[in-house]
Amino acid sequence: MTDRPSEPPSGRGLRPETTRRAVVAGGLALGAAAVIGAAVRASGPTVWPDRPVRLIVPYPAGGSVDLLTRILAEKLEARFGQPFVIENKPGAAGNIGVAALAASPADGYSIAAATVGHFAINPFIVAQAAPDPERDFAPVSLVWELPNVFAVPGRLPVETLADFAVWAKRQGRLSFGSSGVGTSTHLFPTLFAARAGLDAAHVPFRGAAQTIPAMLAGDVAFTIDNLTSYMSYIEGGQVRPLAVTGTQRWPGLPDVPTMAECGWPDFAMTSWAAFVVPMGTPPAIVGRLAAALRDIAADPAVRDRFATVGARALASTPEEVAARAAQERPIWRETVRLAGLAG
Repeated sequence: MTDRPSEPPSGRGLRPETTRRAVVAGGLALGAAAVIGAAVRASGPTVWPDRPVRLIVPYPAGGSVDLLTRILAEKLEARFGQPFVIENKPGAAGNIGVAALAASPADGYSIAAATVGHFAINPFIVAQAAPDPERDFAPVSLVWELPNVFAVPGRLPVETLADFAVWAKRQGRLSFGSSGVGTSTHLFPTLFAARAGLDAAHVPFRGAAQTIPAMLAGDVAFTIDNLTSYMSYIEGGQVRPLAVTGTQRWPGLPDVPTMAECGWPDFAMTSWAAFVVPMGTPPAIVGRLAAALRDIAADPAVRDRFATVGARALASTPEEVAARAAQERPIWRETVRLAGLAG
């Protein structure tokens, strides 16, 4: 005779109050788990980053944004022990790269270096194509600022901005290079040409890495571009700086006057950048990244490396980024209008 296998308890015979207690306890446990899960999702993972982070540079390799971002990526890797992988996505005045960032998951694994153009210029020129800085991406921290430099080939027979204006008028039509339509490197030369009465054609490139060879080859006569990209060429004598934008002379070029000193007061703005993340990125991740960037900006070695290439390391809260953008937006909007580029 074979023994019948024992059957699991069916629950029949349990007292009703015992069953009700079990059901209630189970429901409370599920509810608590849901609340905890929601809290974790809202605050972000307990460990970030636990895998490589994509760091989008919306301009070509070799330009100022690329160079400075790589310095920060190196320090972030050392801080967090994970790769921060540079991904250059240039085009459309930097809009392509930042649009790619805005479309990425808001999980902390996509960051971009956004410039003043993304925050305060592009929306007034290419409104249909430009990501909205108040809707599509969120600031983390300011990371640097730098002046633009009025640069000409070293072979030109000019020593000052006044010399250049006289020389340029004698040439008839000439051209200037920029890092794309709607960038500060487009606005400033356009405004200068209009005020100086020059017949100057705009030649847009994807970045300074293309503008500089064109200038050295004689394809463009001048530019007003980010200083960082030009420092080595200035030091080597291939490029001559005639003036810098901003309200004061730049420490790295103490003998070069400001545009205002040369009689051009509409060029008092500097270029700056901030790291941004997709809207909705957990605040805990934003806070951790901002804290790291604050420590990196305070590092004397980083400050020296930035100064060597003509930039100043910055750090801030997300709110301070938004406040700076809001403060400068009306000024840049007026610059866009004066340059005849309002969309």
